Amino acid sequence: MKRILIACEYSGTVRDAFMKRGWDAWSCDILASETAGNHICGDVREVLNDGWDLMIAHPPCTHLAVSGARWFKYKQTEQVEALDFVRLLLAAPIDRIALENPVSIISSRIRRPDQVIQPWQFGHGETKATCLWLKNLPKIVPTNIVEGRESRIHKMSPGPNRWKERSRTFQGIADAMADQWSNF
Repeated sequence: MKRILIACEYSGTVRDAFMKRGWDAWSCDILASETAGNHICGDVREVLNDGWDLMIAHPPCTHLAVSGARWFKYKQTEQVEALDFVRLLLAAPIDRIALENPVSIISSRIRRPDQVIQPWQFGHGETKATCLWLKNLPKIVPTNIVEGRESRIHKMSPGPNRWKERSRTFQGIADAMADQWSNF
């Protein structure tokens, strides 16, 4: 059975999409999982060497996303640490890796993404540019292009859980990853 690690995922969305396709799928986050299932509550660095066939990583974008560029001058140390974490994930001893993040300084400080996708390409009426850095994986092909595109994620009201809602993976994207990358 193929093993996949979904790094920095608390929602279980991507994990469950792969489980439905027969994978031994595990999410790992310092937060508890929102849904029942295989979840490691802890630091993903502790499990990177545990023999995974594939990893999809969602490192926190708080100090990386260009949407917060006005705060960059106050985040120098945090940015260095966040970029080091991204480099660690990309260099993990796993044959196939996808790293997901919004438009961010990863593109200028590490390397440009291999692909930029949008939720509206996978059945959701929202816009939210999502970059993918890929290692030994093909680009994912859009599955359901929809009209009625709006910037709902960007326009979310401030609140204590805004960051969690903005970081959630859209189900259509999770399903496309699972369908298309299960063959590799």
